[in-house]
Amino acid sequence: MEQFSAHVSIDRREGRTSVVIMARASLTQRILLLGWLLAWLAAGIVVIVERTRLPDGDPVRQFMLAFLAFWAYFLVVIGRAALWRWKGVELWRVKDGVLTIKDSILGYGRASNYFADNIQQLGLLKLDRTSWKAQWNDSVWVIGGERLGFEHLGRKVVLGKGLTDEEARRLAIVLRDALRKERT
Repeated sequence: MEQFSAHVSIDRREGRTSVVIMARASLTQRILLLGWLLAWLAAGIVVIVERTRLPDGDPVRQFMLAFLAFWAYFLVVIGRAALWRWKGVELWRVKDGVLTIKDSILGYGRASNYFADNIQQLGLLKLDRTSWKAQWNDSVWVIGGERLGFEHLGRKVVLGKGLTDEEARRLAIVLRDALRKERT
């Protein structure tokens, strides 16, 4: 196993290339994210308790119910982001003519397979660093920050969450070489 950078490692064996990208942020960022999750959880619990204290006919109960639906959705989003930053890894494997990509949190996640012969235009994503969307996608609060992409059967696929630009450039070369070996 070759340590590519602080959070990226590569394993090259006969007939297989594997890449592991750990989704770690700094300890301070992870603690802030955990604090946000706990504060969000506490806010929802307070709303649930206060809703039970209101009389049945009060229209505020309906408002609180709607709020709780949004609260539950964002609790899941925040919880997944926190788990991703503490225990998440992105796994790539090129083997037997197939590129497999899996976002794994605590070992769970769905793997997607892409046939090497159908992968086209593998390279760095063109990002507008000044846009709000790019800033949000690179933040610690979300699972994102992809740097690489390719086209597979007309569908765009992005990968390389949390990579620096230099890591993405170097990994693009590694991935191209592995795919070229599988195609021959």
